[in-house]
Amino acid sequence: QAQLVESGGGLVQAGDSLTLSCVNSGRTDNAWAMGWFRQTPGKEREFVAGISWSDGYTYYADSVKGRFTVSGDNAKNTVNLQMNSLKPEDTGVYYCADGGTLYEGDYVPDFWGQGTQVTVSS
Repeated sequence: QAQLVESGGGLVQAGDSLTLSCVNSGRTDNAWAMGWFRQTPGKEREFVAGISWSDGYTYYADSVKGRFTVSGDNAKNTVNLQMNSLKPEDTGVYYCADGGTLYEGDYVPDFWGQGTQVTVSS
């Protein structure tokens, strides 16, 4: 059972930093991966970043490489997303994702959070 709760969203200016956090309080065993997706109006939800707990590898969308860092703790069921040098195009609802499979950057999670809004003004 999944109870993912995200926090840390908000309104910032371009160039600012923001950290998102997520905890899955409903999971009692280890998962293969956790990560983040985002969605803007009129667009499909897209993968942002993920971490594979089996080998510690991290994966990023090309649009955020070098600016975002995903981290977390599988034993504590937590994942974070440090976002630096934010751009207006990073605006969207960010969703925490848990479980499922993450292979070479292709992530299909089992569970989703409710989402947290990130707005970057120019």
